[in-house]
Amino acid sequence: MQKFDEIRPYYDSEINKAIRKVLHHPMLKSLMNFSFPNVDDEVWKEQLMKTHSIRDFQCNFIYQSVQKVLEKSSEGLSTSGFEHLEPNTSYLFISNHRDILLDTTLLNATLFEHDLVMTASAIGDNLVKQPFLNVLAKLNRNFLVKRGLSPREMLQSSKTLSEYISHLLQHENRSVWIAQREGRTKDGNDMTNPGVLKMLGMANDEANLMSYFKKIKIVPVSISYEYDPTDALKMPQLLAEANNEVYVKQENEDFMTILSGALGPKKRIFIHIGKVLDTEIDTIIAENDNVNKQIQALAQAIDDSILSSYKLWPTNYIAYDILNQTDKYSHLYTEDEKAVFKRRLEKRIDAENPIALQGILAMYANPVVNKLKYTHELKD
Repeated sequence: MQKFDEIRPYYDSEINKAIRKVLHHPMLKSLMNFSFPNVDDEVWKEQLMKTHSIRDFQCNFIYQSVQKVLEKSSEGLSTSGFEHLEPNTSYLFISNHRDILLDTTLLNATLFEHDLVMTASAIGDNLVKQPFLNVLAKLNRNFLVKRGLSPREMLQSSKTLSEYISHLLQHENRSVWIAQREGRTKDGNDMTNPGVLKMLGMANDEANLMSYFKKIKIVPVSISYEYDPTDALKMPQLLAEANNEVYVKQENEDFMTILSGALGPKKRIFIHIGKVLDTEIDTIIAENDNVNKQIQALAQAIDDSILSSYKLWPTNYIAYDILNQTDKYSHLYTEDEKAVFKRRLEKRIDAENPIALQGILAMYANPVVNKLKYTHELKD
C-alpha cells in the first residue's frame, strides 16, 4: 500500500537490508554492547545479519535491551490487566505518555511475555530526524506522525495516519499504540485530547463513529514511573510557558531526552492495562446523540480508566505534601524517602527559582490530585 510508504515501518522483506545498512554504525555498537555486554561484536553482528523480520529483531535484540534498561536503571517493572487481553487479537492502546521510547518498549516487552500481539507504535517524525534513529524506529515497528505541517497538510496527513491505523488493526491484525495527546505529559496531568480521537475517527467505516470505536477495541493504558528520569529536562519548556515565551528546542534535545529516559534512574515502574471500552461506548451512545459530545465523553472514559488505575508512588505523595505545606500523606512515605526526594530536587533544578520548584513538584503531585476524583482512600 504505497500511500503509507512515508510513514510505515519496514516490511519484513526490507529488514535485512536495513540492518546491513547500519550494521557498523557506532550507535548500534553502543546499543548492542549495552544489551550484550559479554558478547563479542562479531557474534551479535552475525546474528543481526541472519535477522529477516521485525519480530525476530524485537524478540532477540530489543527485548534484551529492555531487560538491561530495567536491570541497570530501575527497581523493576510490575503490571496488571494483561490477563484481560485475548491472544491473536489486535487492540488500539491509548496511553498516557511519560517517556519517548520506554512507554512503548516496556508495553511490548510485556505483551511478548504474555504471548499477545505486539504493537505498531506512533512516534513523532521530529524525534527520528537522525538517519540511524529513523532506521531503528522502523526496525522496531514505529510509524511516523508528521509534525510542523500547515493546516491543509495536517488534514491530509491526519487522514492518511487514521487510515493506516485502521488498516493495521483491521487488516493486519496488528495492535497499535498511540499517546492520548501530542507529546509527553510535562506537568503530570494526563488528559486525552479529543483531537486524537477525531483523527482516529477519520477512517470510520461504520454507520456511526462510536460503532467504529467499539469495533477497533480501544484499551486505555496507564504507565507510571516512581522517578521520571527526564523530569529536569522538561523544566525549560515549563519555565518558558510560565513566562508566556515560545519554547524552541535545542538541536539535540530530543536525542538527549531519549538517552536520559533509557539510562536515568526510575526506581519502580508500573503498567496497567484497562479493559476494552465496550459497555462504556454503549452508554455514550445512549446518553449523547451529538458526535462532538460523544467524542468528549469517550475522551473522559479513557481518562477515567487511566487516572483511576494510575499507580501512585511515595514520590507523588511527598511532592503533594511539600507543595501544599502539609503532612496529609506522611503515612505513605518515610522520612528517608522524603530526604532522598528533596536532595534529588536540589541536584536537578535551581531550587531557589520558585517557578522551577513549583513546576517539578506539580509534575509529581498532580497525579495525586487527579486520582482524588476516583478514590476515597486518599481523602482521609
